[in-house]
Amino acid sequence: MEEEIPVVICAAAGRMGATMAAINSIYSNTDANILFYVVGLRNTLSRIRKWIEHSKLREINFKVVEFNPIVLKGKIRPDSSRPELLQPLNFVRFYLPLLIHRHEKVIYLDDDVIVQGDIQELYDTTLALGHAAAFSGDCDLPSAQDMNRFVGLQNTYMGYLDYRKKTIKDLGISPSTCSFNPGVIVANMTEWKHQRITKQLEKWMQKNVEENLYSSSLGGGVATSPMLIVFHGKYSAINPLWHIRHLGWNPDTRYSEHFLQEAKLLHWNGRHKPWDFPSVHNDLWESWFVPDPAGIFKLNHHSS
Repeated sequence: MEEEIPVVICAAAGRMGATMAAINSIYSNTDANILFYVVGLRNTLSRIRKWIEHSKLREINFKVVEFNPIVLKGKIRPDSSRPELLQPLNFVRFYLPLLIHRHEKVIYLDDDVIVQGDIQELYDTTLALGHAAAFSGDCDLPSAQDMNRFVGLQNTYMGYLDYRKKTIKDLGISPSTCSFNPGVIVANMTEWKHQRITKQLEKWMQKNVEENLYSSSLGGGVATSPMLIVFHGKYSAINPLWHIRHLGWNPDTRYSEHFLQEAKLLHWNGRHKPWDFPSVHNDLWESWFVPDPAGIFKLNHHSS
């Protein structure tokens, strides 16, 4: 029996087509034995199952897992400038061991990604002794993904934590420390439980409710900030080609075709999603799109 590779991905009501495209791209580019854990809120579970079972995805191995947002009660500030980032499913990555049992190593992916490489490679990422997770750091992007093109993009802790607050200052973390992006995670469940990572993340969510510790202007910082604190100096690196990101940052910024072909994973983080208009490189995303058998999810592309 070959090793099963667990891949956790969320399916949110309004953007389920994203999840299905990501799954399709992973499944189509590997011979590995993948088990997809598709996580949703209670009212979407049957729709997730139907979409998979009544489309070309019916061949995949999957489990639909319910996430109960009651665990977040009292842990989220309601005053974010981007309410979509307060979606309960954004916090699923904090609770991996509660959703997944018999696996030592797990991959977590955001829904707005496409995988072009063999996911086995990502799964084989080496986690150093004592590390519960691996991420892609925001300063070790391949040279073609030149940071100067992304005006206003945060790549240090200063962009995510409010250094005017004593609680943040007292952490002793330099504000110029490079941040990382938790949209692609390779995690070790044994270490995660041993270090009680979930409890630590919850503590930093609660502190934020009480003291407003995180910069509110953030692109995605609601789930990122607690992870930056808890994993500071304690995470392994993912090969940068396995997390080519910011494709959703600015609809006027394009990458070279050559660079995009080299990428193993593409992430449309930012506001400009490839199923909406305006967005960039949406042809790459659309080639993996699986039409909604219920006809609810539709691509929103103005003819250019």
